[in-house]
Amino acid sequence: MKTVTVLGSTGSIGCSTVDLLEQARDQYRVRALVGGKNAAKLAEQALSLRAELAVLTDEAAAEELRGLLAGSGIRVAGGRQAVIEAAAEPVDWTMAAITGAAGLEPTLAAVRNGGSIALANKEALVSAGDVMLRAVREAGATLLPVDSEHNAVFQAMADRQADQVAKIVLTASGGPFRNATLEEMRGATRAQALKHPTWSMGAKISIDSATMFNKGLEVIEAARIFNLSEDRIDVLVHPQSVVHGMVQYTDGSLIAQMGSADMRIPIAHALAWPQRMATTSSWLDLAAFGTLDFFTPDEVRFPALRLARQALRQGGAAPAILSAANEVAVDAFLSERVGFLDIARMVEEVMDTLGAPSADTLEAVLHWDMQARKAAERLVLTCAA
Repeated sequence: MKTVTVLGSTGSIGCSTVDLLEQARDQYRVRALVGGKNAAKLAEQALSLRAELAVLTDEAAAEELRGLLAGSGIRVAGGRQAVIEAAAEPVDWTMAAITGAAGLEPTLAAVRNGGSIALANKEALVSAGDVMLRAVREAGATLLPVDSEHNAVFQAMADRQADQVAKIVLTASGGPFRNATLEEMRGATRAQALKHPTWSMGAKISIDSATMFNKGLEVIEAARIFNLSEDRIDVLVHPQSVVHGMVQYTDGSLIAQMGSADMRIPIAHALAWPQRMATTSSWLDLAAFGTLDFFTPDEVRFPALRLARQALRQGGAAPAILSAANEVAVDAFLSERVGFLDIARMVEEVMDTLGAPSADTLEAVLHWDMQARKAAERLVLTCAA
């Protein structure tokens, strides 16, 4: 049996992972489940999967979890250090799905075990790419991309002929504002921005899809995963979300991976890799779509792509600064303290202010992450004044 740990089990990706594990109980033994503060959900998951350890980042919520799991034999822990220690427990496979910079240390702890890491935390490679990839090499770990786009490219490169790849193409739904004018986007509400036309996702990634910052972060992540320069990574808006990624080979062949808009498909691919496993996801019916559309994204209405490419070219702490500033700006938008277009404007201003300092250690990455957050918070206060 393959031993597994799920970091971020109570989030959207984590819940999909748990669903797959429940469908294949005889193939996986769950070492640890790690959540944020949802004690009821984590207790339900831990009991269902007979996990050995259940951990919540929120120490107060961990006390509730202890009560819910009393008598079950499942160990319970709480707090930041407990999360890192749970991630460090040796397992064959880890789902790294703790969002934001909070997932950096736990993901790094998991990498150092040398197992397979199913990577759903963008910031691990966006903010701390050099640090994370160095740790992967030193530990002999295997990175398995879970984002639908990177997983699609990973599958399309199944023959491993990376030296024959001319470029890769990441697709984007375009989000709820793909046809909106700048004026309409300026007055966009929280509810409008959260209403994704294709995917069911958490609030942060839904807003990132609406601004296309998610695609910008994915360009940076793809550069790290596939060791490609920025000019060999294209983005196409594809409203139907049927084609998730493509690989253009030097002989002219273009290989695409397609599937239903269900995150359980790329998660299942990573969970069973190098084999495959059955899922209950609906199969793709191309005849039902009839036509598939593709077009170049508008970087005037969606400057996030331009900013992400700029950060990738600058290197150093620039990607971490972009990511951290975006987290703060998105949170401010969700709490209705800034407008929708303020998100990209604030990120660009923070990037201009802080530049691209060196960040070759996790401590340096976290330092510049914090500096970017402070700078962004000051801008939020200015907007809200």
